[in-house]
Amino acid sequence: MHIEIRHLRTIKAIHDTGGLARAADMLNITQSALSHQIKGIEEQAQVELFVRRSKPLKLSAAGMKLLAAAESILPQMAELEAEFSGLLSGRAGRLFIAIECHACFEWLLPVLEQFRKAWPEVDVDIRLGLSFDAMNALRREEVDLVISSDPDDEADIEFTPLFDYEPVFVASSANVLAQKEVIEAEDFRGQTLITYPVDRSRLDIYKLLLSPARVEPAAIRQVELTAVVLMLVASNRGVAVLPDWVVREVRRSSDFITRRITSSGLTRRMFAATRDDEKTRPYMAHFIRLARQEAVKLQRGA
Repeated sequence: MHIEIRHLRTIKAIHDTGGLARAADMLNITQSALSHQIKGIEEQAQVELFVRRSKPLKLSAAGMKLLAAAESILPQMAELEAEFSGLLSGRAGRLFIAIECHACFEWLLPVLEQFRKAWPEVDVDIRLGLSFDAMNALRREEVDLVISSDPDDEADIEFTPLFDYEPVFVASSANVLAQKEVIEAEDFRGQTLITYPVDRSRLDIYKLLLSPARVEPAAIRQVELTAVVLMLVASNRGVAVLPDWVVREVRRSSDFITRRITSSGLTRRMFAATRDDEKTRPYMAHFIRLARQEAVKLQRGA
């Protein structure tokens, strides 16, 4: 038996209107075409769909079965059509984000809140479990955007600059380095460096300073949360290097000191990595614009 969507719409229209003529008007077809369609369904199914000579026209037991299918399937089809329409118009879609930056949540969450209000039909999620294989997840289409400070020369991936930031040295006001105006590589030798739990090759302080200078801290302690990093630093259990937007509040506290690293300071750039064919989607472009704007707000506050 071959049942089409138009057959389901037909059975629903006849049930709702109670007659062939009114159903034909609703469906914008002739009554003759409607009768022919019903006959075709009955011949395929080898059952009668209506109780003959009943007024208004009533569905048979078989017709009620088909009506139940229509009432279940037609709303799903309408929803699917609306979703496809949204995708074609750029109103709807998916934005799964992976983050290669533990400290990024402070500026990312306000961005997502603004984005949610502007694009309610876009499915948004942050995939934390993919953070450390983020670029491969992007290629496999498991995520749609990666926040990263490590751009690669990838033929199929585009890295869009978001903002520049400065990694800043943070220590307890009781730390011996509080007396220094500028922090150099050698100053880390006697310190416990508190970092996020990522490979050192991806940490700003190693990339930009310690590895080129061949300097090792006295110890390294890895911590997942920024709040815990700051708590340990305030207790003089170690020192940290954090992005400038993270330390804006710390600078107002007497528990901490913040210092520029080297006289010229360090600079890093944050990027949004997307697949080439995704960047032009309207909601993707808007997300990137919001991310840039929020970063500027945070850094001005700093």
